[in-house]
Amino acid sequence: MAESKLFSSFKIKDFQLKNRIGVAPMTRVSSPGDSVPRKDVLDFLARRAQNDAAIVYTEAIVTDYESAQGYPRQSRLVTQRQIDAWRPVVKAIREAGSLSIMQMFHCGRVAWPEINPAGRIIAPSPVAPEQVNSQTGKPYPVPDEMSAFDIEHVINGFVATAKGAVAAGFDGVEIHGAHGYLINSFLSTYSNRRTDDYGGSLENRFRFAREIIEAVKAVVPDDRLLTFRISNWGVADMQVSLFDADEWRQLIGLLDRQPLDIISVSTLNYKDPAFDTEKNMAQLTREKTQKPLMICGKIYDRHTADDAVSDADIILSAKSLLLNPDWVRDIANREPLQPKTPEEANVAYTSKPLP
Repeated sequence: MAESKLFSSFKIKDFQLKNRIGVAPMTRVSSPGDSVPRKDVLDFLARRAQNDAAIVYTEAIVTDYESAQGYPRQSRLVTQRQIDAWRPVVKAIREAGSLSIMQMFHCGRVAWPEINPAGRIIAPSPVAPEQVNSQTGKPYPVPDEMSAFDIEHVINGFVATAKGAVAAGFDGVEIHGAHGYLINSFLSTYSNRRTDDYGGSLENRFRFAREIIEAVKAVVPDDRLLTFRISNWGVADMQVSLFDADEWRQLIGLLDRQPLDIISVSTLNYKDPAFDTEKNMAQLTREKTQKPLMICGKIYDRHTADDAVSDADIILSAKSLLLNPDWVRDIANREPLQPKTPEEANVAYTSKPLP
């Protein structure tokens, strides 16, 4: 184990990771009220730290109370009761020698009006996803094109949520810019048809992400981590995240110039060739940044974990760590493991307690 990169320590700023393994952020619908997760969901996170995961992400936390929510029973982190609910979880993760990172996002056009207090959906342009909503079985509504007021309001929501994470004691904050949610939909020409300063060139389409990063950085102390997640796929319409290799390199170059401590790349399969290249997503991303790099996507056993971390600094596991509390120890012992299916992972969206 001492000779394995996977189980070697890694330093980021003043944080020393005990290994290169983290619990990926995953969307949940587990809040019974007050936008606070169920106790078993919170206990699940502390248990993964106690069972040797070096980084533990929260579920994706929605930001503003108006239009950020995309799924029922999601969690927020902007009231004192919500902050107080997370504090013992953060404390337990730290006592286990692990890092806690809060991920936050705005669902944008991947939502429906009935679950948002404002009763509306917003996006960079009035372009609805082509596929039906898996939660309702109905088409997604056409979103409202965001005004300058909407943009400022959403940025303020990210800032307020970051402040909540700092107050709760989290070691880091992640801005979710992946999977077709609001920030990602600004980046893509498929969903962003604007002709103002937030549309057109990639640099213009990146402006919304940049403004969020800058505003959040201003309220996150230097002794905490600021990370950003990006992807080459979307939860509704794969096209929303489709770039070509050159545009991906340009995007990573723009992220590289931001005050970020980590770039996290979410893939469907870490080893697949990226776009029209012979390189995987981690290799392609590494061409344009030397920032610490996380990778996830079909990492389920010791072989895939070792292989994935050879091109990145940290691997994240979602389904495997969701369903197996002993996964880190199992891969350390080279236990024979199989990939988990989305159907098996549906336990995350039921009332059944997590293992």
